[in-house]
Amino acid sequence: MKPHDLKSMSVEELWSLHELVVSVLACKISTEKTRLEQRLRELGQSTADSAKKVSHARRPYPQVFPKYRNPTRPSETWAGRGKQPRWLTAQLRSGKKLDDCRCRLRGLVGYRRSGAPSSSSEVTRDAKYCDAGQDQKRHCASYAAP
Repeated sequence: MKPHDLKSMSVEELWSLHELVVSVLACKISTEKTRLEQRLRELGQSTADSAKKVSHARRPYPQVFPKYRNPTRPSETWAGRGKQPRWLTAQLRSGKKLDDCRCRLRGLVGYRRSGAPSSSSEVTRDAKYCDAGQDQKRHCASYAAP
């Protein structure tokens, strides 16, 4: 069929030709898709449907507690991972040391130098006073008071 033949066709003829092309293309596409899926099964690979079922969720990591706290704004913390925050680099440039910004435990009377609590009741009672917060009882229990 030549391009000038299309110009000479009426709207009804063009529309019927369009419908014919769409139906033939749909049939050929589904046949090709079936053939390719069969080939994948022969090779031991999964099809597109089974690939959707595979979950790529990240594995759960334990919560990382902050190790450093901004002395001027105590709500700003850093766990020591990744790039240093701006407040910490500013503190270091002003002459402070990294240990000056380290989170300190306060009020932990039940702790010995070895880090072991003197009793289990003191762990639950005294871990409340950790600078890092209430949700870090286990974290606080693993450190000795300075």
